[in-house]
Amino acid sequence: MSITRKQFLLGAAAAAGTLAAPPVIAAPRSVIHIGLDLASDHPTTVNIVAAAKKIKEATHNEVDVLVFPNSQLGDDTHMMSNLRSGAMQMMAVGDNIFASLVPSAAIDNIGFAFKTADMAWKALDGKLGDMVCADIEKAGLHPMRRIWDEGFRQTTSGTKQINTPDDLKGFKIRVPPSAISLSLFQSLGASPVTINIAELYTALQTHVADGQENPLGNIETQKFYQVQKYCSLTNHMWVGYWLVMNGTFWAGMPAAHRKIVGDTFDAQALEQRVANQKLDDSLEEVLKGQGMEFTKPDMSVFQAALTKSGFYKTWQGKFGAPLWAVLESFTGPLA
Repeated sequence: MSITRKQFLLGAAAAAGTLAAPPVIAAPRSVIHIGLDLASDHPTTVNIVAAAKKIKEATHNEVDVLVFPNSQLGDDTHMMSNLRSGAMQMMAVGDNIFASLVPSAAIDNIGFAFKTADMAWKALDGKLGDMVCADIEKAGLHPMRRIWDEGFRQTTSGTKQINTPDDLKGFKIRVPPSAISLSLFQSLGASPVTINIAELYTALQTHVADGQENPLGNIETQKFYQVQKYCSLTNHMWVGYWLVMNGTFWAGMPAAHRKIVGDTFDAQALEQRVANQKLDDSLEEVLKGQGMEFTKPDMSVFQAALTKSGFYKTWQGKFGAPLWAVLESFTGPLA
């Protein structure tokens, strides 16, 4: 079969085009450093590590999430500063502490607002969470949509059981650097001091603080039972963990990677909630075995004291009517 000159030239051009085509270049590799203040064996850390592995596999090693627990990248205040500047890419932070940057993040910390963890998750996975996430975006950060569970906070002491608000009068209790935590215990008559969790064990050991308040999971994994004798199951505040990323870094990731990262962390949040609740349900007996003594006070007495002090009215004013109304649509009237 003869080939015309025109056919030859067209074929040669096609071949040249094929040879000259640029090579396929893989999407740029993203390295995400995520810091948190919890111990390496806490369910939150364990599940973040699990998510990191899944993300690396799903992106064919193009996104590598490196996890730094135990405040290795600094305390929460330091990490938030570095997150905003872009010096680090991601952190997990308790909403009570995060509220120093995004005030609405503390809406779920209202004293005795939630009766169960399920009630809190429903609110935060729903309209209440939508409003908080919008505020997080305004602060230049991107939240993973599902909040992670830290749980209900309990009150411990090295000197006595806390059974009524009177037992808190003048009591030197450590709280995180959180305005709402300070306000709650001041309203109950205590003398709260703010200390980051990385320094808390030493503060309790040296009596800089006589007591503290944390979920049972933190009390066990941070070994506070070694320096605290008594635990009162006050359930005074539910706290969640937001996983947030520097907004500029998030926007710079390929869309396919953003979807994998977001979907994977959100799916793992559901696993973390189950694991954290399972741990929490088992820890009273574990901590009793480690020498702690427990009491279950009447929580309505504490809530009545907050109402009398004006705590609810004060925070309703701080958060504003729209956000407060959404909270009460899940909790019922609080004030």
